[in-house]
Amino acid sequence: MATSAEPARRTARPTRRQVLGTTAATGLALAAGTGTRTAAAADLPLLGTYDVVVIGSGAAGMTAALAAAKQGLTTVVVEKAPTFGGSAARSGAGIWIPNNPVLLAAGVPDTPAKAAAYLAAVVGPDVPVARQSAFLAHGPAMISFVMANSPLRFRWMEGYSDYYPELPGGLPGGRSIEPDQFDGNLLGAELAHLNPPYMQVPSGMVVFSADYKWLALAAVSAKGAAVATECLARGTKAAVLGQTPLTMGQSLAAGLRKGLLDAGVPVRLGTPLTDLFVESGAVTGAVVVKDGTLALVRARRAVIVGSGGFEHNGAMRAQYQRQPIGTEWTVGAKENTGDGIRAGRQLGAALGLMDDAWWGPAIPLPGQPYFCLAERTLPGGLLIDAAGSRFVNEAGPYSDVVHTMYDRNPADPDIPAWLIVDQNYRNRYLFKDVAPTLGFPDDWYTSGAAHKAWTLDALAASVGVPAAALRATVDRFNSLALKGTDSDFHRGDSAYDHYYTDPSVLPNSCLAPLWLPPYHAFRIVPGDLGTKGGLVTDERARVLRADGSVIPGLYAAGNASAAVMGHSYAGAGSTIGPAMTFGYIAALDIAGTL
Repeated sequence: MATSAEPARRTARPTRRQVLGTTAATGLALAAGTGTRTAAAADLPLLGTYDVVVIGSGAAGMTAALAAAKQGLTTVVVEKAPTFGGSAARSGAGIWIPNNPVLLAAGVPDTPAKAAAYLAAVVGPDVPVARQSAFLAHGPAMISFVMANSPLRFRWMEGYSDYYPELPGGLPGGRSIEPDQFDGNLLGAELAHLNPPYMQVPSGMVVFSADYKWLALAAVSAKGAAVATECLARGTKAAVLGQTPLTMGQSLAAGLRKGLLDAGVPVRLGTPLTDLFVESGAVTGAVVVKDGTLALVRARRAVIVGSGGFEHNGAMRAQYQRQPIGTEWTVGAKENTGDGIRAGRQLGAALGLMDDAWWGPAIPLPGQPYFCLAERTLPGGLLIDAAGSRFVNEAGPYSDVVHTMYDRNPADPDIPAWLIVDQNYRNRYLFKDVAPTLGFPDDWYTSGAAHKAWTLDALAASVGVPAAALRATVDRFNSLALKGTDSDFHRGDSAYDHYYTDPSVLPNSCLAPLWLPPYHAFRIVPGDLGTKGGLVTDERARVLRADGSVIPGLYAAGNASAAVMGHSYAGAGSTIGPAMTFGYIAALDIAGTL
């Protein structure tokens, strides 16, 4: 893993690309595997003709549709799921957009030069400079546009550092924003179709993403207790006012949907994409399934693919990504099976970054995985491999932790890894939604996700690592923690490392010894927020073939496209910020106003 002084990118492995064919001007192939001529597809039942057809109702799709509508283009959104919002609705909804008006109003000392230097240092040569520049140039305008054309408002996530703040242009105070509180009642009956969150907010509370770091510390921190009280007060106020308070991804998706309602843009739920419709070499519509029947939605100007990644497509993950991998460790929306990516590939689109994802260490709990943020960073815990040894800076950016897990597997297997904590840690900190001192659900243990023992030797036996090695690792870690300096993996050297930590722990808020039994171990696997590889696009969000030529009428944004972040991750919201921005760019380009 790169230290804080090294470039924050992986360059050892080139981006994998899958290129099939060069054109599909005279026909299209349906996902079921049966071919059909363009003329036959044209005879399908027509669901409507619009200037712009948008595939997917996540952050990318809804932003694109809103921008297209406000440019005077008739627009429709077709969505595979019975709900709208996609993975964005399930997320914490951090949005990484340098120099946006919310940041500048809060006094954040950002500049275009700083942002360009930082993004270039993070991304490196994996992404063309023109795409990086387009994101930085249009992101602030996109935020202003969304605020002007929807009820959405945003808050600075103060103190949530850029992930590599020591790089040129990095900001320790952070560039991430998140949606402000939104009253779901504004959606009326449409609120019932909002995709539910990945984790429910505690009953009676209104919680922002920026609050979670303090809620984890509520039992040991005065500020944590104060933040918990504030969250409860917000919930009480909303109840008195008769509101349905939404935050994070729920707020983002609901606010964008309200913008579409007001703009008269229909969102057709339960309408999965089957293929793209082509006439005279240009994409002029989408073949979809509606009520079990193939149908055609025509596009006079273009189709924008915002259908998400392929995290729930086991065959694609096996084809493109490193092992072990599967579909059970992701928290992305279950409908994300790569439909838009496969449809674009049928037309000869180049694919990029298919080997990568928005990774993060996850605990494979029964029901769904738990994506670890604070838990692996709080003092009093460490990660070990199958040999019982530490192998990474546990507090580093979550994508880097998983990259390291894969880079070391299988020669020094780190999949699964184990998060080891002691009872002192458990007495102090929230773990997922389990309060300090409380026991974990029985099924955590019966599933093998959690283990508990009164000695390190017994814990080692339970998880299958050498006891002597685990004891030596903990002894070494404890000596480093007492000194406050992690000379082995540099935990705490970066400002980012201190975000999800306990400021009352000195001399290093990231480090505390493990000393109080019983000891706990949690199975760690390479989880993700979604895949980040897909259709290769240019700075105008147009989909490209392998030779760099444009597929006329086809645009892509979000996780259906190869990420502008390359193999790295600039800060919280590096998924949603670019997704919304390139959706916005696509709409302006289609309208001729970019």
